[in-house]
Amino acid sequence: MRPIFVLIKCELGKTYTVANALVDELEHTPEVFSISGNYDLLAKFWLPDDVNVGRFVCDEVQTIAGIKDTSTIIAFKCFTEDDFAS
Repeated sequence: MRPIFVLIKCELGKTYTVANALVDELEHTPEVFSISGNYDLLAKFWLPDDVNVGRFVCDEVQTIAGIKDTSTIIAFKCFTEDDFAS
């Protein structure tokens, strides 16, 4: 499994509807955060290694009603306290 993060810009008044749809309709969505700035939501996805990231974002995420724009961040390594414990 690999994590990806998708910044999502929503149509006006649709942020909560989109967040709900992401969590309810997509099986790989453990968390969706409302954020400030140029985007309205930050969604975290855990994708199986054999899932094509581009296809997932284009076919699964961007087709949810109320999504206007996305920007995808592919994560490489997760650092935790355990990584730095002596």
